[in-house]
Amino acid sequence: MSSVVRHVTIDCRDAFALATFWSAVLGHPVEAEEDDSPEAPMALIEGAGLLFVTVPEEKHGKNRLHLDLQPQDRSRDEEVERILALGATLVFDQRRPDGTGWAVLADPEGNEFCVERSAAER
Repeated sequence: MSSVVRHVTIDCRDAFALATFWSAVLGHPVEAEEDDSPEAPMALIEGAGLLFVTVPEEKHGKNRLHLDLQPQDRSRDEEVERILALGATLVFDQRRPDGTGWAVLADPEGNEFCVERSAAER
């Protein structure tokens, strides 16, 4: 029998603050993880399978793994603007005049992710 991915775990300085940001981006509630402890606070976004774990060190360098988001009910550009208003920053703009491409954003702790075109825009 094989394994399944239970969570994608994101190390961060403030698990609950970062989980709150991603909760707003993804529209899934934040839940406390069963193993939550003061030594390593954790927060979970269950529907998205994202687990945030507080660690003492800062992020260094580029992500080796990142999320690609596809808007469901708005355009790519509308979604980029919405997420920027939630506290993300624009890292690299790969949007092209013909409507193709994507935008690379970073969450409040500097973790990069992409926003692609919606299915309707493809």
